[in-house]
Amino acid sequence: MACNSCSTGKDGLPKGCKNNGTCGTDSCNKLTVFDWLANMSLPNGDKPFNWVEVRYKNGRKDYYKNPENLTLHIGDIVATQAQTGHDVGMVTLTGELVRVQMKRKNINANDDEALKIYRKATQKDIDVWSAARDKEEPMKVKARQFAIDLNLQMKISDIEYQGDASKATFYYTAEERVDFRELIKVFAREFRTRIEMKQVGFRQEASRLGGIGSCGRELCCSTWLTDFRSVSTSAARYQQLSLNPLKLAGQCGKLKCCLNYELDTYLDALQEFPKTDIKLHTAKGIAVCQKIDIFKGHMWYAYEGEWMNWHKITVDQANEIIDFNKKNKPVTSLEEYASDYIEDTKAEFENVVGQDSLTRFDHPKRKSKRKNNRSRNSRNKNKRKKPQNNKNASK
Repeated sequence: MACNSCSTGKDGLPKGCKNNGTCGTDSCNKLTVFDWLANMSLPNGDKPFNWVEVRYKNGRKDYYKNPENLTLHIGDIVATQAQTGHDVGMVTLTGELVRVQMKRKNINANDDEALKIYRKATQKDIDVWSAARDKEEPMKVKARQFAIDLNLQMKISDIEYQGDASKATFYYTAEERVDFRELIKVFAREFRTRIEMKQVGFRQEASRLGGIGSCGRELCCSTWLTDFRSVSTSAARYQQLSLNPLKLAGQCGKLKCCLNYELDTYLDALQEFPKTDIKLHTAKGIAVCQKIDIFKGHMWYAYEGEWMNWHKITVDQANEIIDFNKKNKPVTSLEEYASDYIEDTKAEFENVVGQDSLTRFDHPKRKSKRKNNRSRNSRNKNKRKKPQNNKNASK
């Protein structure tokens, strides 16, 4: 969903719009909603929905009322109402889809105390906003150093200035409750602005900052994932994954959200499998489950005392043996069922190249003339030396 200026140029290199997240189409921003109703006109007599979605730094969005009925489009910079002063943001959605988004997030459209849009941002508003955004990165470096000097167990992850540069919000993460009263005094004395501290979770921090996951794509929480459901280690157990915290943890330090994506499919597939703690009773001995393969529907059992010898059977065969055990019918051994199941290990390959050989472009190296001349000279010398040796031997 990138705009035309973000397309690739020569040799597949990306052009890049170089707007740093403020392009007019708003297609380069994370958590963007595509306005598929933009080209559709309203029926006669209907007024457009007078609420607008405005986005701020790192995907923070809010909804504002448009009492002046300003003509706003996606990508417009507007000055919005704040608790004190005003803020500056970019319009990301207008029209009826705003109503759908507000209903989805349980926001009342009939609230009289709702925040409003003041005006379209003037050049002065944009200059003050840009100057405040340029201060955020050096402020973050100093703020982290101040927290370290006060021995506070917290991490300043991000700083966001209000549009009129009258307030700075410090986002931080911490394992426990932190007493930052002394830290606020240091911040106010150093930065000379109103300070607001806001604690966020580790997942929210990763979604704000963004990054690349182990799959090679952008983080789901910073592109399309809006709700953070709890992830437990049982999700990894159901999917037969090794409980390695280095592989299961994401950049936020918590379990990856993608562990829940295919969990329902695995749970549906496991309903056909018998429980792994059920033992199979046979005349040869009692068999215990050692391993299962959800994709192929196989189960491996081993007799008690013969833990090194595994016998592979199908899920239907395991359920059949369990039914026989419930009915007290004798089962000779697992080998009978394992022998019935013969796996076809023959691999069938197709000649995708055709009749041509893979080495058809390889040419044997030609021997140099010097080597051939040397070999000929050595042969001639050997021929000359042989009769002399024979004469000496006869003497």
